[in-house]
Amino acid sequence: MIPFLDLKAQSRTVGSQIDAAIARAIRDERSTWRREARAFEKRFADYCNVACCSAVNSGASALRLALLAAGVGPGNEVITVSMNFVAATAAIMSCGATPVFVDVDPVTWTMNPALIEAAITNKTRAILPAHLHGLMADMDPIMSIARRHGLFEDAAQAHGAVYKSRRAGSIGDFGCFSFYPDKNLGAHGEAGAVVTDQPELARRVSLLLDRTQEDRSHVFARCDYRIDEVQAAVLNVKIEHIEAWTEARRSIAAQYDRELSSLALARPQPPSHSRHVYHIYALRLLHRDQALAMLGRAGIGVGIHYPVPVHLQPSYVELGYRVGDLPVGERLAREFLSLPIYPELLPEQPGIVAAEVRKVATRETRILQSNWAFQDKMPRYGRLA
Repeated sequence: MIPFLDLKAQSRTVGSQIDAAIARAIRDERSTWRREARAFEKRFADYCNVACCSAVNSGASALRLALLAAGVGPGNEVITVSMNFVAATAAIMSCGATPVFVDVDPVTWTMNPALIEAAITNKTRAILPAHLHGLMADMDPIMSIARRHGLFEDAAQAHGAVYKSRRAGSIGDFGCFSFYPDKNLGAHGEAGAVVTDQPELARRVSLLLDRTQEDRSHVFARCDYRIDEVQAAVLNVKIEHIEAWTEARRSIAAQYDRELSSLALARPQPPSHSRHVYHIYALRLLHRDQALAMLGRAGIGVGIHYPVPVHLQPSYVELGYRVGDLPVGERLAREFLSLPIYPELLPEQPGIVAAEVRKVATRETRILQSNWAFQDKMPRYGRLA
């Protein structure tokens, strides 16, 4: 069995360091000083090449906090993508604003910049692209549009990703991160961070997080979102390893690319100027459910992320979207699955996974060829899409 994710394997490599850090955080009598949190905030700000970082209790809190600090509220619209975890949409709506979805690019699977202008109205307050799977969105054209609005980066899956020499989180007004345990940089529970290079925006975040606030006037409603010292202590250990872990992920992804290169399998294609950090290694298979079953029987753990795009989920029906409104994202949601990719995979395991994927792809090819042959004999029905 090759599991999709093995957090215990990571614990075996840094477990003793983490145990010591947790014990230190617990026994620190001056925990209200937030010694671990402040140390992590400095380290993560440096890592992202920004001036300010506020560590919080989850990635969802980071998104909501950034939106509130920027003044997003009732009557505003925020342009975002539906091909993403639901937290971004929920954060927008929790501020009283309305999410407006644009489709993703079929090559990168991230926000399609060409579709943004048509979605802008006089209510647009911000643009929120997601750096999907560890690949940053095409930020230059998005930034050129967003200069008239706010730009927030949902970088929950992209710790250490790079776009034209700029780190994830350092391009927009805010960068929002999750440190959920399965992320490239993960805590032992929920945690997140908001980063920014703008002192005034950082001050607003601090006001939201600080009960005392300036002159105790409570100009913002306080958010109880501060990170726990134990989670900060864990992250202080793990951030020392993130670059080595990232390079291990990239090496595994390169091996998958080589071993699957002969197959007609669609995968997100990172531009040459981007550093993809492979939180997820995704590919498309037309008969995903059958592929899932075949790989499961072979002992290969795989993941299916976002099988129903946010705009089609029952909880968001009031937004008024229908099947076919975002065709690229909808097709990706039907077809893509994720292969195991984490630093502790044994050297031989990516090859084993790739071999099983080749079997699945060979079966798909036979099915398609059979369908085409059948249709050639019955032309009035046309070819299958």
